[in-house]
Amino acid sequence: MPTIIGYHDISKDVNHWLTSPKRKELFGPLGITNIRTFVDPQNPKRVAVMMDVPDMDKLQAVMQSQAAADAMAHDGVVPESLVIVVESKG
Repeated sequence: MPTIIGYHDISKDVNHWLTSPKRKELFGPLGITNIRTFVDPQNPKRVAVMMDVPDMDKLQAVMQSQAAADAMAHDGVVPESLVIVVESKG
């Protein structure tokens, strides 16, 4: 199961982003586990999520959905800043 990191900027308060239930609501049904959040100490408007993803195709599909757009809007994610990196096993 690959581990991924998604990092991005936020437009809302970092505490709002950290306490939002939207990540688990969106990713939980996909079997995504071990969701961890990170905040850049030099710039609290730059954050990251690390999680274990059992099916990358399902993740990619949900990220294109209206549900993902709504969750990102609720959390203050700046969509054009989102970068996803996948753990390398090599």
